[in-house]
Amino acid sequence: MYKHTNIIAQDWRALARFYEKAFDCVRVPPVRRLSGSWLEKGTGISAAKLSGVHLRLPGHGSKGPTLEIFQFAQNEARIQPTQANREGLAHIAFEVDDIEHAMSEVLRYGGKKVGNLVTHDVEGVGTLSFVYMADPEGNIIELQRWK
Repeated sequence: MYKHTNIIAQDWRALARFYEKAFDCVRVPPVRRLSGSWLEKGTGISAAKLSGVHLRLPGHGSKGPTLEIFQFAQNEARIQPTQANREGLAHIAFEVDDIEHAMSEVLRYGGKKVGNLVTHDVEGVGTLSFVYMADPEGNIIELQRWK
């Protein structure tokens, strides 16, 4: 069973607010404040200390997966700028009823455009409309709608 996706944030509180406002994610208490030898061993980071929160993703009910937004006491800076072809985890996607409205919400709460809205027939699947956006810290978000 899929459980969560983690984002290491520059400011976990601000980034959590963005996802709560722009995508109606719901905070799952408690706020985590984690440290200790167990965390150091598990992460491989000496003196690891982090804080953050889980946000329930929309559309999956009270037991659905979460977006885990954490911030270490000492983060490592992002090496590459926001690019859709960056190796590793590239983006998270939200299926929305109204892409234009979702785009305006992302911009309203501090996100930005990465690509342009396009519509394409995917043979055997349907018609996809999508656009790449970014949250305020540059993590790519795909907004999509299928017909």
